[in-house]
Amino acid sequence: MTKKFRPTTPGQRWLVLPSNDQLTRDGKKTQKPLKALLKIKKRTNGRNHHGHITCRHRGGGHKRFYRLVDFRRDKENIPAKVFSIEYDPNRTAHIALLHYADGEKRYIIAPEGLKAGDNVMTGDAPPYNVGCCMRLKSMPFGSAIHNIELVPGRGAKLVRSAGLSAQLMARSGGYATIKMPSGEVRLINENCRATFGVVSNGEHFLRVDGKAGRVRWKGFRPTVRGTAMNPVDHPHGGGEGRHNGYLPRTPWGMYTKGYRTRHKNKTNKWIVKRRKK
Repeated sequence: MTKKFRPTTPGQRWLVLPSNDQLTRDGKKTQKPLKALLKIKKRTNGRNHHGHITCRHRGGGHKRFYRLVDFRRDKENIPAKVFSIEYDPNRTAHIALLHYADGEKRYIIAPEGLKAGDNVMTGDAPPYNVGCCMRLKSMPFGSAIHNIELVPGRGAKLVRSAGLSAQLMARSGGYATIKMPSGEVRLINENCRATFGVVSNGEHFLRVDGKAGRVRWKGFRPTVRGTAMNPVDHPHGGGEGRHNGYLPRTPWGMYTKGYRTRHKNKTNKWIVKRRKK
């Protein structure tokens, strides 16, 4: 659910924020993160090891701790109980704190519908409950899944953002056919693990920041349009008055907005069907 604010200030006039009803609360406040699973996050502000800006419009923002999220889910056949659903400032989805039967505690990406007190487990046997993790070769066809590995044992790389899910369509020759959220259909090794369910916080896309300051809190700096620049600064710059008769380009002259940038040496044999343009 989202929350619309009564505009008592100009910055609240269009403000729409998630209500965070799914989060576990300790009284009126949300649950504090587990200190043992926090790590200091060093900010680069879009710069590489030479100090050169490689990602523009980054810098500032509120300090954050990184939550150590378990993307491998390699504790097989050990039941775990969901202790809390928590906010993570480093991702769009919520995270869930698991208390395993052997005493270990880990964070995972929280799927939609998972709540405190639920039981989850990693293994190749039923039940096929939301939050349970197993190899693709053991999953029933048609399952909605997320947190998908590309290489067995290396941890989930695909379908990790808020509201996303993929679908298991078929299996053949040691590979599973997966329909991705983008519409692409691709083959993935059937020994790779995935998690049942849809990623939580699906209404994240409805969020409206309402003011420039809230975007700065996230660590994003202002962006200037290319048409507002001079010819020396951008391919879209200059001209008498406004005009739109150019091919869209980046500041460095590369075509954009539809121009394919996939490297020609990459293999396409795992891609059954390309995503819709």
